[in-house]
Formats: sequence, structure tokens, C-alpha cells
Amino acid sequence: MSTSTPAEALPRDRGETAAPKLARLITCRTVSSRVPEEVDDAEFARFQDELAVLFPLVHEHLAREEVGGGLLFRWQGTEAGLEPVVLMAHYDVVPVQDEAAWEHPPFAGVLADGCIHGRGALDDKGSLAAILEAVETLLEEGFAPSRTVWLSFGDNEETAGDTAARAAALLQDRGVRPWLVLDEGGAVAGQAFPFVNAPVAVIGVSEKGILDVELSVEDPGGHASTPNRLGAAARLARAVVRLDRRPFPASLHPVTIEMLGRLAAGASPLPAALFARAGSLRLPLTRIFGALGGEPNALTRTTVALTQLAGSKASNVLPTRATANANVRIAPGESIESVLTRMRRTVRDRKVSLRVVEGSEPSPVSPTSNAQFAALEAAIREVFPDAIAAPYIMLGGTDSRRFTAISDAVYRFAPFRMDKAARASIHADNEKLSVRTFGEGIAFYRRLLQNLVP
Repeated sequence: MSTSTPAEALPRDRGETAAPKLARLITCRTVSSRVPEEVDDAEFARFQDELAVLFPLVHEHLAREEVGGGLLFRWQGTEAGLEPVVLMAHYDVVPVQDEAAWEHPPFAGVLADGCIHGRGALDDKGSLAAILEAVETLLEEGFAPSRTVWLSFGDNEETAGDTAARAAALLQDRGVRPWLVLDEGGAVAGQAFPFVNAPVAVIGVSEKGILDVELSVEDPGGHASTPNRLGAAARLARAVVRLDRRPFPASLHPVTIEMLGRLAAGASPLPAALFARAGSLRLPLTRIFGALGGEPNALTRTTVALTQLAGSKASNVLPTRATANANVRIAPGESIESVLTRMRRTVRDRKVSLRVVEGSEPSPVSPTSNAQFAALEAAIREVFPDAIAAPYIMLGGTDSRRFTAISDAVYRFAPFRMDKAARASIHADNEKLSVRTFGEGIAFYRRLLQNLVP
């Protein structure tokens, strides 16, 4: 097994070498959308072709196969009998709302001001390119992993598609049970936690379930000049207000308690004392997090967000049917069924129908006391020595939830520094990744692969 090279301490160098590759991948408009007109299959094919050109050793030494519209690579390990590792990423991106609002065109792959600009730089082509560059450079050095390494790259994560599920099913059919699965999710987050000055490398050990519920009300309708009390729109509005005024109960999950305990090392004195005693101060800390709103509040409970409303198609016509979509993020400990039961109880109106559009249960919680989590922590310490590694429950969803049926150690961590502005740019305007940060990500995957010993 090869050892780290002097260049390992210079992530900027690795980033500068690989940055043009990521920029080139960004030029592929691999937009994933439920609107067929927004999807260009030729761009997805071009992306796959570009990978073969940019990472020739990967394609020479690793077995490659297509799974749905995604890709699955196998890097054979040197020691038989060891459970394999799966590194995941996705190369589809969300649509751009207004290209004119971007500092640089979102699909031009511009390198400027020490950054790689464009849609997908952070979510999630950056991780994909960092993984492939890590493997490519390790192959150049003659390195071979002790454990077999699978690279699973999806093409429809942004639309909750089935490519990752098909990849997991394929591995299961082949008797593969991964020792470790690592996908996007957390990051080396700055300015993420109140009272904590150090960057925090948050590692997702679970993720909330995702549920879309349609609320609907039927009514005879009629002319707007002769409205009846509590017509379809008014009755629906009352239900929406009731859901908004009565949020789900809050509590701190054990994972959040452990996260706070770890954050104590980087917090100012008084918060540090509170965080260190988070287990015994669960109730007041729950109230504080709820009062802070936003991400802290979402960490404490199942959340309900009303995202879409529809009624009459004319301004002077009473709707015969009014609908609203509730996007629910289900906290571990809850279930789709328990959420629906509480929502019906909160709405308190039999004329308001609730229909599940689609949903997935919260992911199982992966442990933090095993060798897999320790391997992630070790790589983080080497590449991000100023960061505190901490587990957390992801608020969003990733393809990794499809792998929880075949592995008990599924984690979510993108090895990039992201301040508040960077996190806000994901799915928004002016997404970019600094070249140095990109280099750190490559170094992280290299160290993780080098450390995969029995």
C-alpha cells in the first residue's frame, strides 16, 4: 500500500490541477426535472463521455457499467473477504431560474477569482469529480485499496428518481453488503451553529423522511358574486393556518445531543458549558433551538411546509376544488402514518382530504462508535485539522437512503468548506467552489481510501 505523498499537504495544488476537469463537467447541462422539456438526454450522454476522457486510468482499471441512467464502477480490492466501500455522488443538477442573475453563466464552467463557477459545482459534480480525481491520482501512484471500492453515480437524485435504488438492488442481488457507504450531505460548515467559532465537519448519520401530502376540498362552486361561507378555498385556508399554528412537538434526538456535546470544544464559554451538559439540559435547549428558527428549529422536530396552492382558474369563479401541497420532513422516531394521523387531528375537518403524493420514511441512524465513523473522523482530522467532526441528522434527502437496506453504516458528508453564503447558493444563484476547497475534497477522498485497512 502506498503512503501519502508530499503533495498531500498541498490541497491547492491538487485543486488547481483538477479544476479544469470539474469546469468541463459543469458545461454539460445535466438538468434533472419532472418537466420533460427541461431534460436533454444528449447532455447526460456527453457527461459520461467526458468522464472517460478526463479520467482515463479510472476507465482503464475499474470495471464500469450503466445502471439506469447512472454509472457504477468497481475497483477490485487486494484482500478477499473484506466488505467493500461505496462512494456516492450524483451528476444531475436542478434547473436554473434566471441565467441573467448569475455573475458567470451557470453552464459555462468559468474559472475565475480562485473559484470554479457553475451549476453543480457544490451539488454534486464537485464531489463526483473529487472522488474520480482521488482514484485517478492513486492509480497513477500504483495504489490499490485493500477493500473493493464501488463508485455509484446517479443521474436523477434531484427528482428522487430510482437510479440509486436500482444500484443498491443490483449490489444486493450480487451478495454485496457494504462496510461503509458515503454520499453527499454534510460539509465542513462555517457560520452554521450559534456561538460556535470553529468550522464543524457535520456527518449525516440519518436523514429525515420526505413526504408530500395533498390537502384538497371539494365544493359546488359557483359565481364569485354569491359566495357561500367556508367554500373550498376558505376551508382549505383554515386547514393550512391550523397546520402552521400547531407545529409538531419538538425534542432533541440523541444524535443532536451528541452533536452538541462535540460542539462544546469550539463554542464560547457559556454555550460550551450548556452544550457539554446537553443530555441533562434537553428541555431548555430544545426551547432555545425552537426559538432560533430555521435550521436549529428544524433539527428538533418534524416540519410541515406548505409549498403549492391551487384553486379556481378564473378570478370571478368559486373553485369546485382547492388544493395545497404540504412538504413534510419527518424526524427520526416519526413515520408517515404517525404524521398523517397528527395532520388529520390538527386540521380537524372531515371535508379536508389528505392524500399521500409520495413519501419515504426517515433513514435508520448509523452509529458513531464504529470503525467506519472513526475512519471518516481520521480523514477529516488530517485534511481539516481546524474542524470539529460531529454527527447530525440531515434535513434534506440524498440517494444514500436507498442503501440503508444493504448497509448499517451509511453516512453523508461532502468534504468541502462551505460558509453560509456557499450553502445558500445550492439550488440558487452563483453556485461556486473554491479551487483550494476542491483540492481539500480530493485530499479527503485520497486519505479515506488510503486508510481503508482491515
